[in-house]
Amino acid sequence: MSDAAPRRNRLKGMFLFLRVVDLHVLAITVLAVLATWLSIEAGIRARLPSEIIAVAIVFPIVFSINASYRRREEALRQLAAIRAALGSIYLAHRDLPTDPAAHAERARRLGRALYRAVCEVACVRGACRPEALSEATGLVSDLSRSIAELRTAGLAPPDVARLNGLLGSVVGAFETLRAILEYRTPASLRAHSKLFLNLFPVLYAPLYADIAAEAGIGFGYAVAVAFAVVLVGLDNIQDGLEHPFDALGSDDVRVNAETDLVWLPPDAR
Repeated sequence: MSDAAPRRNRLKGMFLFLRVVDLHVLAITVLAVLATWLSIEAGIRARLPSEIIAVAIVFPIVFSINASYRRREEALRQLAAIRAALGSIYLAHRDLPTDPAAHAERARRLGRALYRAVCEVACVRGACRPEALSEATGLVSDLSRSIAELRTAGLAPPDVARLNGLLGSVVGAFETLRAILEYRTPASLRAHSKLFLNLFPVLYAPLYADIAAEAGIGFGYAVAVAFAVVLVGLDNIQDGLEHPFDALGSDDVRVNAETDLVWLPPDAR
């Protein structure tokens, strides 16, 4: 039993690596090996500077990965802020001195419906559907009116103002999520990285041929394969992080409208 967890972790790591090594990686690897063979056969050898790869590819792609990761972490923070605010609003409705059951049920229903709408907007690939956005904004209005009704139920004005502030934080977090979804990492930087990521493993074939002549043909081909897998694999990692909610990458944000709201009772089955 003690070895089961490490074994599962190793298997999971291998599975994640295989997700990075896709047909794109294999295609560029085949081209790099073919270009290396042609360079060896033609006697074309050159000690090309590896610093160009760092400047033209590694720095831009690492910047893009870091930017995408920060966007993913910001999306997680905003989702947590929405869940916390909806939970606090529900608890305030539940603990009213006058008719708490009816107010709590209204807050529970609106809170869960609003979170479902937020999840639907977040998980849409491409442009957000107008009806999904309209549903979310309508539910925010309904929840605002629900808070206004608490004045007649005996809630003190400072507490009503506090709940309106929490609802405002929900709106702010929702708008931040929309901005994260609509504005990605710089398109020009991504185009630059993709161009050179696909070209350099092939253009550096004379370097692989020179390595093959110096250290053996097998080592030359191994370096060609390593360059292709590492460079194109980094691009695949960035693509997986680009949309934090598309459920295509290994590190995407997984949302579940039914189970995420632990502070609100679930819908009756």
